[in-house]
Amino acid sequence: MEDKTNKSAVTTDLLVSPGEFFKDLVRQGFAQRKLQTYPMVESYLVDLLQYYLESRNLFDTEFDESGKKNPTTLAEMYLYANTTEDLTLKIELLKKLGDRSLYMSGFFGDSLNRKVVDVDYYVSMGGVAFAALAAQARQDTTARVYSTISKRFIDFVDVLTHISHNSFVKSNESILRLYDRYLTTGSELAREKLAEMGVLPLGQDQAKQGRQY
Repeated sequence: MEDKTNKSAVTTDLLVSPGEFFKDLVRQGFAQRKLQTYPMVESYLVDLLQYYLESRNLFDTEFDESGKKNPTTLAEMYLYANTTEDLTLKIELLKKLGDRSLYMSGFFGDSLNRKVVDVDYYVSMGGVAFAALAAQARQDTTARVYSTISKRFIDFVDVLTHISHNSFVKSNESILRLYDRYLTTGSELAREKLAEMGVLPLGQDQAKQGRQY
């Protein structure tokens, strides 16, 4: 008689969240580059990778809902951040400027070198933005993260570049979009692509149960 219990144990897929997946990539990147840093800085890079999986997060609409022009270039963000009296807006703009500079330098550095504004400009702007964030931070731990990124910006660019060159992250397909598609529809194609990427989703019945909690 077939042992259904063992069969079930063998065929049950493990859930690997995008966050855990990127955590492994970041750790591998640091190991390959022979670099070390604080765990909170590693977590910051993991969050950065997850956020920019959605390519639309790299771009801003030209105008906001009130019709006011949004700062879309690095120079505009920096100018707005340094002239606004709204501290919340200042921090928001500086963080966007720093994050975008870091991600673009790591993932698109090669193509930036062929443009009028090259990767050195992004590195410079990113370092300045994180230094300003560190000065504005109210918590010592947050200030330490921003200050570390500012001072070692190139190190972290190298880690992201390593991840870009040695993983699927450059793919146009978003893991999060695929993952949501699988949970919502049970698409076998989405499931197969996730498995190819190293993200093994739960079986559909388990996924439905998980969404109830």
